[in-house]
Amino acid sequence: MEVPDDLRYTSEHEWVRVEPDGTVTVGITDYAQSQLGDIVFVELPKAADEPEVTRDEPFAVVESVKAASDIYAPISGKVIEVNEELPDSPNTINEDPYGDGWLVRLQPKNVAEVEELMDSDAYEELISELGE
Repeated sequence: MEVPDDLRYTSEHEWVRVEPDGTVTVGITDYAQSQLGDIVFVELPKAADEPEVTRDEPFAVVESVKAASDIYAPISGKVIEVNEELPDSPNTINEDPYGDGWLVRLQPKNVAEVEELMDSDAYEELISELGE
């Protein structure tokens, strides 16, 4: 199970990467995609219609052959970009969850929220406790 050291994680299995320009990229973890199985549908927020997400509130839906799952915002912020490729190729999340399978880019409201997320060691411990 891949858990990159340079990302932060939530207990709901989202990851966060702080980009050099201060924006934040969000996706779901390798663990999450493996638990879901083959992802067949992704519903993302529309940057123009729903420009704000609130920490711990659902902002997207990922549907797999096993289940549909809400994706929770790891931090509060403004949606500045969505991955336009995912609705046409949802299995990209299965193939590259930390790369081309990213979901949205946010302008954080409060950068301190990122520091409150788990580091890779804490996240690895969490998924270890879950039996992986």
